[in-house]
Amino acid sequence: MRFGRNILFLVLLLITLGSMLISCTEEREHTAPAIYDRDSVPVMTTYGVNTLISDSGVIKYRIVTEQWEVNENKKPSRWTFNKGILLTQFDLKKHVVGYIQCDTAVYFDKDRRWELHGRVRIHTAQGLSFYSNELFWDERNHQMWSYTYSHLRTPDKDLEGNWFRSDEQMTNYEIRQTKGWGVFSDTEMMPGPNSGFTPIDTSHVDSLKGPIVKQK
Repeated sequence: MRFGRNILFLVLLLITLGSMLISCTEEREHTAPAIYDRDSVPVMTTYGVNTLISDSGVIKYRIVTEQWEVNENKKPSRWTFNKGILLTQFDLKKHVVGYIQCDTAVYFDKDRRWELHGRVRIHTAQGLSFYSNELFWDERNHQMWSYTYSHLRTPDKDLEGNWFRSDEQMTNYEIRQTKGWGVFSDTEMMPGPNSGFTPIDTSHVDSLKGPIVKQK
């Protein structure tokens, strides 16, 4: 009887050891968790881009960038330029009227709105140069603005400020919290009902209180 119990115990031990060996040698498939956030994946990534962009059949811009990502899954959809961008603008006769350059940019294609960051540089056909670390551009409303330090230079003015707004051609601009120098005409310095200008507070030259506006 004791011999029978020992045989039974030995059989059970062998079965247990066999199961452990099989489980240890069985191949296992290593899988990563599924990615549910489709927003993180662009639908297109292009490198070494030099292309023309048209609007309603009219060529308006040339884009030169090292990397261009298109993501239509994010809300709103967007183009991302993480390696910098040079955007050249053309008029209706395909003449270059200026350029915009920055370290990174995001273009919300459905809203037609740009966000430019890092060493933003703009130069226009009128000889205006603009420098800042951030700029927003609304193509639909034809406006540009920045609420960070900005430096604006024209042939007769050199201004710095922490508040900037302009049309997209930068022919009609306003800069506040300013310091700098400029050559102003009498009409620019004299307020009036038809002048459209706010008088400049010259009593505190270190911090001009009123906006300086340049009309075309």
